[in-house]
Amino acid sequence: MAIATSILVFLHVLGATMVVGIWLGTFKRGVVLPGQFHAALLQIITGFALYFIGMSGNAQMPTAYHMVVGIKMVLGLCVAVAAFLGQKKYKSAKLAGNPEAGRNVALAHATGGLGLIALAFGTLGLDLVFA
Repeated sequence: MAIATSILVFLHVLGATMVVGIWLGTFKRGVVLPGQFHAALLQIITGFALYFIGMSGNAQMPTAYHMVVGIKMVLGLCVAVAAFLGQKKYKSAKLAGNPEAGRNVALAHATGGLGLIALAFGTLGLDLVFA
């Protein structure tokens, strides 16, 4: 089970770096690329898997842990929705032959910014709750 957990943690962190990394790479263009949506889905799936593995091993987790996981799941869903809408606009503009029409600065920064907040909350959140 430790190997599976390690692989899931790796994939979860990889998804986070893809969401934030693509956002930083396309910061000035203001587009949401399809990779960000796929990375957001990867984070949601691996996040649920890690949560359920954690619950199966320790039934006496504190209530604060569930709160942190719940907030991270809401943030992850918001990132996925923003990424879906942004990449849909980008794909349709690219098919029309005008990729510049696929710009949506608000969705691009919502995707990357919320992804960065979720990343910060995931790394700092447990320490702040249990300190």
